[in-house]
Amino acid sequence: MKRMTFLLLVVAGLAGVVAFTASASRHQYQEATPSFVTEIPPGYRDWKLVSVAHEEGQLNDIRAILGNDVAIKTYRAGKLPFPEGTIIARIAWNYVPSEENNKIFGREQSFVPGEQPPWYLQFMVKDSKKYAATGGWGYAQFDKDGKPGPESDMKKCFPCHQAIKERDFVFTRYSP
Repeated sequence: MKRMTFLLLVVAGLAGVVAFTASASRHQYQEATPSFVTEIPPGYRDWKLVSVAHEEGQLNDIRAILGNDVAIKTYRAGKLPFPEGTIIARIAWNYVPSEENNKIFGREQSFVPGEQPPWYLQFMVKDSKKYAATGGWGYAQFDKDGKPGPESDMKKCFPCHQAIKERDFVFTRYSP
């Protein structure tokens, strides 16, 4: 009887250690998984237009918001949440007056992207397992040379997007 009790205690102890270790490693993995994307999704310039925007203030840019096929299908269906594999891109440019257009208009009212390439790209990638800690979305920003933005900037994305959790953390609405 003593052997049986001892054996049960050992088995229960081992089961507890295994359960604790699995739980701790899962938590450690979630903490270690970054909430940002480190590579530019291929072919994004061929995606369909979701919307356009002009931002003032510190951003002071014009931008095009694009979506891959999964994003566009979801936007058009008007259904949330976005499914796995959704990618939304934002191409932002500084802008300059269009001298050619403004000559015709007789005043400065037309603006176009500056001559430099896009000065930054941003992406949201839906992968609920990989980015579970950030609402299922991974975030990315790349400079005009295609280099990822600093990790400190990426850590600011999810706190801002939490304000629109009811729209699956996505600001941009579809503009048919």
